[in-house]
Amino acid sequence: MPLSEPKAGRQRVHTRRIEIQGFLREDDLLDLEARLSDIKDQDFPLASGMRKGGDPIHDLFMRLTIDREFNILEVEACSDWVPYPGGCDTIGPAYRRLVGLNLVRGFRRTAAEMFADVRGCTHLTELLASLPTAAIQIMVTFRRDVENSEEKPFQLDRCHALETTSATVMRYYPRWFRGSPVD
Repeated sequence: MPLSEPKAGRQRVHTRRIEIQGFLREDDLLDLEARLSDIKDQDFPLASGMRKGGDPIHDLFMRLTIDREFNILEVEACSDWVPYPGGCDTIGPAYRRLVGLNLVRGFRRTAAEMFADVRGCTHLTELLASLPTAAIQIMVTFRRDVENSEEKPFQLDRCHALETTSATVMRYYPRWFRGSPVD
């Protein structure tokens, strides 16, 4: 079901896009490549000069290499379009500090603390918040979602709908259902 129709006429002025792709490498590791872009529909004055409508204000990239347990092994970050050239585009190497963290064990909180305020780029750090769930979606490509598995499906107890006491789990994963559904 899409959003309802807007209540008033409107004109788009800004678009933010976040795209994440997952790649299986020949060495059996996984690369997550993430991109965040901000584009204004009209010319936009910045302290660094006028940015033409349609040209990015931000166009930022990050690649994380992870193993099958979600451990971060390599990180690369770069900023192709930034509002303050010579400043914004110099922070990328700091994100190598993510190496050694695990994407599904306290990652968002730790990354937010590591790169808060002047220790990171607000936009690169915001991009990081999307990576754990994207990594899970990439990983389930290789884990079959079948009821006869001896192993509890990875996604159970990781979101509201898939809490093992939910009606959803009772319906789709009865073997793993625990107790009465909660409304």
